Amino acid sequence: MASGELTFAPVDDSTLPVGSVVTASGRISGVVQPGNPVCDLPFDPVDLARLDDALTHGTRSTGVRFTVYLGALGASPADRARELFPALPDPANSALIAVSPAERTIEIVSGAAVESKLDDRVAQLGVSAAIASFKDGQLIDGITSAVRVMTAAIHPVSA
Repeated sequence: MASGELTFAPVDDSTLPVGSVVTASGRISGVVQPGNPVCDLPFDPVDLARLDDALTHGTRSTGVRFTVYLGALGASPADRARELFPALPDPANSALIAVSPAERTIEIVSGAAVESKLDDRVAQLGVSAAIASFKDGQLIDGITSAVRVMTAAIHPVSA
């Protein structure tokens, strides 16, 4: 999705298609039967799986609920990211990675309960990792790199 608006609405589980659930993070995860066409997605399934793996690993390793927003951030990207942040399912324990490909902007906002782990230094590491891939036109690589670098900075691998 190159641009768009983020809206959060309560989801009635009974209205979801067969094979779909609302995850603990508030995302809707769904499957399709083999051979059935998948709707036109902006990323291929391999890229989506890589992103999901990075988000899942990051959340499990650090306790920070990483969320990605792709879309327009407007004239004041930092303000727009902070405006979107409270609508997350658990903002106090979350980190929002807001990316506007069209505006070539990335903002990272962290919640009050995790700001000691995900401080400005860690967020800047994530931004730097993302920008390197974004310059090569690799949006998913940039986002997954940001999540992985921040995860490693928050929860370093012990020897």
